[in-house]
Formats: sequence, C-alpha cells, structure tokens
Amino acid sequence: LQLHHSGRYMCGGQVVSQWRESELVTVTVHRVPPSGVSLSVQPPGGQVALGDRLVLSCTVASGTGPLSFSWHREGSGAPLGTSPRLELRHAGDNDSGQYWCRVSNRDSVAESDPLNVTVL
Repeated sequence: LQLHHSGRYMCGGQVVSQWRESELVTVTVHRVPPSGVSLSVQPPGGQVALGDRLVLSCTVASGTGPLSFSWHREGSGAPLGTSPRLELRHAGDNDSGQYWCRVSNRDSVAESDPLNVTVL
C-alpha cells in the first residue's frame, strides 16, 4: 500500500441479471512510525586510531518512508550528516564522543541509543 491508495472504495457485480454495488468503504493508509533504530560501527567497538577511518551505519527495523536520517554528536549543534551512513575519513581529536542517528518519516521521529566513539 502507498499513501495515495487512501480513498473511498466499492465493488460491484452481476447477480443473476441485475447489477449490484456494495456500500462505499473509506480506506485510510497511514505511515508506520520508524522503530528499532540501531547503530553499527567500523572498526568494531567504536575505537579508532587518530587519522584512521570510522564508519557509522544506521538501520531501521520497521517504518515506512520516505525516511530521512540525521547524525548527531554530543555537544555538536548542527547535524553531521543526512544519509544512513556517516563516514569520518580521518578521525581527529575532536571526533571522540557519543553519536546517535535520528530517523523521521515526516509523521514521527525515532532515535538510536548513543554509541561512544573514542579516538586513540
């Protein structure tokens, strides 16, 4: 189902030699709120050497879209990214901290648990 399938429906058919129609039924399609938002990290454990690459991935167990993603770090104001994946190509001293992703489908928002990243 898609949101545009909402509407009023009826069916009709021939019974013996007479055309018959059902009552109208209203169908409303709703978005399923995002849930089960989780993070994974490479390298595992969230510990990365200074200057190395760190990749965070955000997955959603259920929810209908379109889904939008945003990445956040403790103490950082603006979102760090807007895709399901956040890549820090050269991890720096300032990249340590707690990270989480936020997922929205315009009707509702869900967040992952924070993940602690340590730059060694």
